[in-house]
Amino acid sequence: MKHFGLKRIQSGCIEGKLMMLCGALTAIPMLTACFYPETLSDLAAFAIPALSSLIAGAVVCLKNQPQDKEAPRPQQIKKGSFFVLFAWSYGVVIGALPFVLAGQLSWVQSLFESVSGWTTTGLSVMDIAQTSPLFLFHRGFMQYCGGLGFVMVMTLFIQNKQSMNLFQAEGHSDQLTPNLGRTVRVIVLMYTTFLIFGVAAYRIAGMSLFDGLIHAMCALSTGGFSTRVESIGYYNSPLIEFITIILMLIGTTNFAALLLLMRRQVRQFLAVSEVRFMGLLLAGAVPLTALVLFSAAYARLSDSFRIALFEVVSALSTSGFSTVGYVRWPQAAVLVLIVMMLIGGGIGSTAGGIKLTRVYLMLRAINNHLRNKNAPEGAVSLSFYTRPQGRTLIDQKLLADTSCFVFSYLLIYFTGTFLLMLTANCSLIEAMFDFASALGTVGLSIGITGPLTPPLALIVEMAGMLLGRLEIFIVLIGIRTLFQQIKAAL
Repeated sequence: MKHFGLKRIQSGCIEGKLMMLCGALTAIPMLTACFYPETLSDLAAFAIPALSSLIAGAVVCLKNQPQDKEAPRPQQIKKGSFFVLFAWSYGVVIGALPFVLAGQLSWVQSLFESVSGWTTTGLSVMDIAQTSPLFLFHRGFMQYCGGLGFVMVMTLFIQNKQSMNLFQAEGHSDQLTPNLGRTVRVIVLMYTTFLIFGVAAYRIAGMSLFDGLIHAMCALSTGGFSTRVESIGYYNSPLIEFITIILMLIGTTNFAALLLLMRRQVRQFLAVSEVRFMGLLLAGAVPLTALVLFSAAYARLSDSFRIALFEVVSALSTSGFSTVGYVRWPQAAVLVLIVMMLIGGGIGSTAGGIKLTRVYLMLRAINNHLRNKNAPEGAVSLSFYTRPQGRTLIDQKLLADTSCFVFSYLLIYFTGTFLLMLTANCSLIEAMFDFASALGTVGLSIGITGPLTPPLALIVEMAGMLLGRLEIFIVLIGIRTLFQQIKAAL
């Protein structure tokens, strides 16, 4: 009988398995108490949601059997989007409970901190100086796992007929190997390897082991949560800043492109259009920002360049670490960061934003349109771009999908900026900056996001973070599917 029950749990519904996974992930920060005994009083705040989620997930699995019948493709997309929406909603609630149960934050603030963690945004409403190591690790660990995504973490342990559909529904665009399970293992292996090297590098540079672990997790996930109020600026170390820049660039690079580097295929890596475009953007934005800062904010050109390099990389990679505040910054430099945050990192990476490839394709489309205007009537030209998998045709379907996403992203951005102006009672440039940060899952703030931010403004930013992390259409399809199911039930 016991063997039969175990078999049913293993083959039960995927929702129950997700609940059990969230329970296990919530329990892992409790290990911090082994090294920081003063945090023992907060263990119950983690044990209650972790145990409850594990038990509830097991019950759901026992009462539900999987459906072996494969649904049509449109139905699979709807179900996949709905499950991804459920997974992230459930994970956010479970991640918020420890903050509530320990009396650290209000409900809205707890949900905000959890959303910011899982979506790898990095905006925070906590007083970091008064936060215990247990909660600091919880925040960093949420970002580390959120960089991979719930479905990818699940696929590492559980695979079935739905796995590929769910993997794609969560926004993972590239399959590195023909086998999904091997693809996930390769990505997790790379992710973990970079984490180990990152922690070691931080330790050599003078960080404590705990700080190094948190910052390495949050840099690779392009999250930006820090153990210090001043973020990376606390250390005032060029070496630590350089290590962070390298980790942020790794985190914002397509996993498939990183695999080329791991295989020492440097030439193929440098040929990837997205990588070249990122290099071109940094080569233009960093000197421009440095000159603006030198002319209006800082006395030394070397300081301006050092600050500009770190902040521009942080914005473009959507990491959210910082070395300075932006009170002294001229608005021209702030605008550069806003543009970088809107563009974002690589497709198939842990970064947010519109994504480098989409912006690159739109620029190529404009160039092709102008070229065709001057071409002889009836002339046909084909255009390609280079992905890690090789040269790819830029066809009308690809451009239509890209244009639709970019327009939707900008529409949401301007709507969110307007709502943030109303709810946070801030200026236009402040709302543009912080909502670009929320929608791009960046984590930089010009000062309006913090412990005193009104609840309605936090809700606006939470919506932006979720839409940005789940690439808009997944959320919209999931919500539409939910309403259809409610309508059918009524």
